[in-house]
Amino acid sequence: MDGLRVMEEGHLPVMVEEVILALSPVAGSFHIDATVGGGGHALRILEASTPGGRLLGLDADQAAIASSAERLGAFGDRVTLRQGNFEGIAELASEAGFGQVDGILLDLGLSSNQLAATDRGFSFRAEGPLDMRFDKSRGVPASELLATLDEAALVDLFRRFGEEPHARRIARSIVAVRATRPLVSAVDLASVVEAAVPRPRPGTRRRIHPATRVFQALRIAVNRELETLPAALTAALDLLSPGGRLVVISYHSLEDRIVKRFVAAERRGCICPPELPLCRCGHTPRLTPVGKQPLTPSDDEVARNPRARSARLRVAERLAA
Repeated sequence: MDGLRVMEEGHLPVMVEEVILALSPVAGSFHIDATVGGGGHALRILEASTPGGRLLGLDADQAAIASSAERLGAFGDRVTLRQGNFEGIAELASEAGFGQVDGILLDLGLSSNQLAATDRGFSFRAEGPLDMRFDKSRGVPASELLATLDEAALVDLFRRFGEEPHARRIARSIVAVRATRPLVSAVDLASVVEAAVPRPRPGTRRRIHPATRVFQALRIAVNRELETLPAALTAALDLLSPGGRLVVISYHSLEDRIVKRFVAAERRGCICPPELPLCRCGHTPRLTPVGKQPLTPSDDEVARNPRARSARLRVAERLAA
């Protein structure tokens, strides 16, 4: 991600027109933005559901809640904001007085504010602590993982969560460097990774920064992202009214695969083994995909906001019980 470009442009919600079309908010409708971030999507949802529409905004990052509170303050009691990971969406919605809702959005990417925060460690250029936690009151920072995991564990982490082809070379370099000094900043880690991977062939250039997959893997591990996403999807489905829409924006294949498989499983009926003569699972279809799957951002949007370039948007509608 080009963090500097994003900082210059400020907060730009990704695929916002496609999100609004998919959710189709109307006056008085109820929505949950389970990753409210800077409030860009939430702002458009609230505008489209005027008058009377309500929105619950959730985010694990307290700084994101504060940013959204400032941006959405004009909507008064039509918006409710709560800090919390989206895996707890059922409890958070109940506590906020939200029952069945008309639409739920999960935007799984980093916000521009998180990239811009020099004390968070999300950007390759950040010289502050290498933290990467969305909620800094929970879990361990990325610097601790880099300091404590052995080489084999680092290789597994970079391969499993980053799909990094040079995982072993990178892990070996990290272990060698940390034997002489700690890796405490994002810019320091990025330089170690860049030095470890092979240089591009003459006349070619890298499509992404060489540390992109390593940063992705560490962020996923620190925040348990692939563990919490299935729980969030299941709970979100239970909160949707018949005809309600589930909209998910993912930014790498691991997340998108989870979403794709979840929708595929929930569009099927019986999931009993074929050798059983009668259905025993009682499973009925609960979702149907809506439109092209997945949608991708336009070239114009990517030019305006490079952060959107890897976005994949999937939409599914809740079927009647």
